Amino acid sequence: MQVHAAVEEYLAHLSSVRRVADATLRAYRSDLVDLERWLPEVPLAHVTRDHLRDWLWAATQRGASRATLARRIASVRGFFTWAVETGRVGADASLRLTAPRRGRTLPRVAAADTLGRVLGELARRAEGGDPIALRDHALVELVYASALRVAEACGLDLDAVDAGRQTVRVSGKGGKDRVVPYGDAAAEALAAYLVRGRPALAERGAGVAGSALFLGARGARLNTRSAYDVVSRLLGHEIGRTAGPHALRHSAATHLLDGGADLRAVQEMLGHASLGTTQIYTHVSTERLHASYRRAHPRA
Repeated sequence: MQVHAAVEEYLAHLSSVRRVADATLRAYRSDLVDLERWLPEVPLAHVTRDHLRDWLWAATQRGASRATLARRIASVRGFFTWAVETGRVGADASLRLTAPRRGRTLPRVAAADTLGRVLGELARRAEGGDPIALRDHALVELVYASALRVAEACGLDLDAVDAGRQTVRVSGKGGKDRVVPYGDAAAEALAAYLVRGRPALAERGAGVAGSALFLGARGARLNTRSAYDVVSRLLGHEIGRTAGPHALRHSAATHLLDGGADLRAVQEMLGHASLGTTQIYTHVSTERLHASYRRAHPRA
């Protein structure tokens, strides 16, 4: 079997059986297609660790970052683990590949008063009744209130929202569902959008809206690129040009911990499989505490 055929079967397995997120599938495809191009004539069973090391070295020479190299190793390890388990190869060529140590970078977080100003401005714009302004206000309030990923927010259907309990049912990574709360501010913004904003947007699409909660300017389901642009325009000048919806998620998690929320409760709300992933936000809170101390304490 050639590498190309095996890669296509593996990607189909990830999509239909493991149900990985679209972004994860794209990353695996990018990495493994590049491996195919590196080994166009080598049968899968003849791929060795040296082949893989040469492939990684070539990426390094092209300027690949440590994070990219680590992701490529994760991709190829998953691929060869599957190939061994399914009997396509007898030995795992990816064993003992060494991933470079990744430097820890803390996520960008907006201050609570900064988000208060941004959300206040969105509320003022929404008062005029413009459907897009109403949608943007509801989207940002909900993403921040419930610490959602942008893909999760864009994937929400109308029946995912329980207005009575002020909760939303979210389909997260790997198809795992969770129910998360939202507060009064998000509830008000959602109610206004559902009454005055969404119907107007749905009319523009002539029936293409379906059950989607958040709609784009043409009446179809809002896509992640558009949602990213909405948040980037709002927060880019506050916390950096690349700030997108994930900055709201980071901010929500950090503000919850700042306010005394239990770490495991935050883990459940974020949908993290590992508590270690959530713990990055404790480092953010500690960094913020140290910065405040240095600014405020006379003996700092």
